[in-house]
Amino acid sequence: MSTLVQLALRRTLGQIRHVDRVRPGRGGATVVGVHRQVEADFGLLAPPIALHTAAPPALAASWAMLREALVADGRVSRAVKEAVASGVSERNRCPYCVEVHSATLDALTGPAVGPVSGVDPVVDWARTGRGASAPFDCLSAPEHIGTSVVFHYLNRMVAVFLGDSPLPPTVPESARATARRVLGRMMRPNAVAAHRPGRSLEFLPPADLAPDLAWATPSPVLADAFSRAYQAIERLAERTVPDEVRAAVGTAVTGWDGGPVGLSRAWAYDETEGVSAAHRPAAVLALLTAKAAYQVDDSIVADFRRDGTDTELIALTSWAALTAARALGPGSAPVPHAITGECGCPAPQPL
Repeated sequence: MSTLVQLALRRTLGQIRHVDRVRPGRGGATVVGVHRQVEADFGLLAPPIALHTAAPPALAASWAMLREALVADGRVSRAVKEAVASGVSERNRCPYCVEVHSATLDALTGPAVGPVSGVDPVVDWARTGRGASAPFDCLSAPEHIGTSVVFHYLNRMVAVFLGDSPLPPTVPESARATARRVLGRMMRPNAVAAHRPGRSLEFLPPADLAPDLAWATPSPVLADAFSRAYQAIERLAERTVPDEVRAAVGTAVTGWDGGPVGLSRAWAYDETEGVSAAHRPAAVLALLTAKAAYQVDDSIVADFRRDGTDTELIALTSWAALTAARALGPGSAPVPHAITGECGCPAPQPL
């Protein structure tokens, strides 16, 4: 069973939809380099990153955020960061990411390992982003908040481009519990290995610190990684996403607390009424990606794809997903010490 599941999991790139088939290690220098790093750090080319391949800047940006927040060694244990990933994914109704990261968390904290302190409070924070105070101080805020931001982003991309489970549909229901344990065991060796911070930065040019990245400043590497990633996706969108689409989505996301938008998609058409007919399919897809990615289906993508290429599809959805992630990821719970100034670190500032 274990060998069969491992072989099946290594073929999951075939589950990526709406874009051409991803061929590992094929492409320009950025694509090849990112693919190799992902395989080295995860043990396989993870589909949530690989799905960005048609747009190399978005591929590099998504990897930089994920690697430096979740994977790289730092002040916060990998188990606690996996707990943040699972909690955010539950909040966003992303069963694919819940399955991957809860399986990894179980493998890191199971009976053979024992409990890890600090997991339960951060799960509660990740599920809501609220509370009397965040369950971490400002020195560890970059890793907690960075993991939250990148999973608000990836949950949306996964909802659009992948299915509900990382396990192939050929795995029968009777074997899925065993398969999930195998998935966790597959992820564990790489999760407990040493990962030097900063390796992903080589794929993106330097960038100034974005105004909404004050939470990252206690960690120079994370501040650098997220600044580069934000700039890469913004510049990609500037080249490919119409200004009126970006304006409509920006307005719709401003002030939104991440709450449910309703069962129908009528709200998305209402909120993009002012967009020209030529650009409305892009606006609807972008708005759904930002606020209810689970409502995106083949028809929504097909409306956009009458004119849009793979690169433009990734550019649009990655920008929309990141717009929402930047607004929601930092949360609204105050961070201890940042208020009192006991440690002298700058206070994290949510959007």
